[in-house]
Amino acid sequence: MAHRTHSITAGFVVTTLVLLAAICDAQLSSTFYDSTCPNALTTIRTVIRSAVSKERRMAASLIRLHFHDCFVQGCDASILLDDSSSIESEKTALQNINSVRGYDVIDQAKTEVEKVCPGVVSCADIVAVASRDASFAVGGPSWTVKLGRRDSTTASKSEATSDLPLFIDDLETLISRFSKKGLTARDMVTLSGAHTIGQAQCFTFRGRIYNNASDIDAGFASTRQRGCPSLNSDDNDKKLAALDLVTPNSFDNNYFKNLIQKKGLLHSDQVLFSGGSADSIVSEYSKNPTTFKSDFAAAMIKMGDIQPLTGSAGIIRKICSSIN
Repeated sequence: MAHRTHSITAGFVVTTLVLLAAICDAQLSSTFYDSTCPNALTTIRTVIRSAVSKERRMAASLIRLHFHDCFVQGCDASILLDDSSSIESEKTALQNINSVRGYDVIDQAKTEVEKVCPGVVSCADIVAVASRDASFAVGGPSWTVKLGRRDSTTASKSEATSDLPLFIDDLETLISRFSKKGLTARDMVTLSGAHTIGQAQCFTFRGRIYNNASDIDAGFASTRQRGCPSLNSDDNDKKLAALDLVTPNSFDNNYFKNLIQKKGLLHSDQVLFSGGSADSIVSEYSKNPTTFKSDFAAAMIKMGDIQPLTGSAGIIRKICSSIN
């Protein structure tokens, strides 16, 4: 009897969770603004295309901005909020400060959308749409963005500090961080592939290129040392390097080919191919760019579903950096 009661209870819990997930999912819809702001997506796309055409690096920055938003309190645009009397901004968290970019592009997109339909489109949805448009602008995949997220009235610097990945993370830590957000190890490897168009600051990989370790190609380390002096200084620390030297401006699968050759720039990149459980996924993507791109699109949609505020929860901010 006890076993049967436990089974019934477990079944009820599972059913409830499934129903809650379905309700949440139902409130996000690709057609959410079709009647209230039919020109929203084209307006956002115009701004993103212009920004990326001026600076290709902005594509990676906008994808990363969406990622860093969704990993803290869910996809609620909390990362855009500035410090105030009631808010400790996530922008100053270790993983974001002097690193995350694209805030001005989102602000510009919000300004343009407000002109055509004021008070309708959330900053959280603009961030989600911008990441898709940025990907497509540099040859990456496109996907159908589900819409209807609302904006948070809070931010969490502490959650940003505790939950966002670090460049020193090992494989198990990365898998754990993504699992906490409902994403699989495969999702983690897939989303890391966005580094194919990204850049990193010298201080994040200096230790790796100067330590003569067995998991880095010696010629690659030597090449990277030319752009990242061993001496610590503010100027040196901020020097930028492409995560993918081969095709830094194209969204392709070279990132995974580089890992197999021990040419991952960050420690947290190379651990994806280091004799561990992710090796087979990296190998697959290195051989199948089409599979990588389709998986990337699916993983971005999945990431965009992390704890959205919907219905009467949250607000629609007039200015993305403030709740006023």
